[in-house]
Amino acid sequence: MSKSYSVAVVGATGAVGIEMIKTLEKRNFPVGNLRLFASERSVGKKLPFRGKQVAVELLKADVFKGINFALFSAGATRSKEFAHNAASNGAVVIDNSSAFRMDADVPLVVPEINPEDCFKHKGIIANPNCCTIVMLVVVYPLHKANPIKRIVVATYQAASGAGAKAMMELEQQTADVLKGIKSLKVEALPQRIAFNLFPQVDAFLENGYTKEEMKFQNESRKIMHAPELKVSATCVRVPVLRAHSEAVNLEFEKPITAMQAREILEKAPGVKVIDDPANRRYPMPIDASGMYDCLVGRIRQDISRDDGRGLELFISGDQLLKGAALNAVQIAEVLIR
Repeated sequence: MSKSYSVAVVGATGAVGIEMIKTLEKRNFPVGNLRLFASERSVGKKLPFRGKQVAVELLKADVFKGINFALFSAGATRSKEFAHNAASNGAVVIDNSSAFRMDADVPLVVPEINPEDCFKHKGIIANPNCCTIVMLVVVYPLHKANPIKRIVVATYQAASGAGAKAMMELEQQTADVLKGIKSLKVEALPQRIAFNLFPQVDAFLENGYTKEEMKFQNESRKIMHAPELKVSATCVRVPVLRAHSEAVNLEFEKPITAMQAREILEKAPGVKVIDDPANRRYPMPIDASGMYDCLVGRIRQDISRDDGRGLELFISGDQLLKGAALNAVQIAEVLIR
């Protein structure tokens, strides 16, 4: 009989938690016992898993005995409060928050890029930021073939990146605008999102960038083991329900053609090339939603350079899946393999 594992999902009723449960089932992860944890207001709620209803329990310090894997997606505060406790009880914590990503002794892992880092864990492994994952799954295979020196990226981030409440806010505001209602409720996001976009994801820092924008540089360097990599990001929230998109400009060490890049990406794990502009085929969030692969297209030479060392790409990826839940489950899969 093959081995089965006791798995906990922490933050089970959130947008990512629900995707984690679905992903465990869809990928047939060997779950012998599933336990779901959330805050008081969700206790007793039931969520489906393999044809049964699993009740949500209260997240407390003493619940992790006997747990093999604890998938955390309850925010950095909860992770800081409970993750070490789970790890000290013998669980491997795979944490989706920003709490431990830059800790020197916590691996930051994208299984298509640095699976070997999983085995350096001391009880906690961090899931990178969703936008970083979506970008690097596409960018890293190119970097392996021809080292990348600099990345400039602009994001088009869906409401789902800010959670289930932000998605509901987009739907509600859109409905209200179409009904002619002038005063819109703005709570989950910093600005109105219906028929609008705004260049703020997370809090602003002293250097003028947001925390989200700095994650691109800091996390990319750690995941790719490329401490000199230069990254500049502008993160924008757009009125899309699900799946983030990114316009990416790459500067390579040596010249590279669009055709060479396409050939590399056609073979890359977790990547699907959709690049036929003549027939209006290119990555779109509506197509990336619900997909495991990250979509890439609009692959072209950067005409602002005359040395052949620049490329432009457009990427779309489901940040609830590859950017969060799927990546976490894939990390657990690496560990059980």
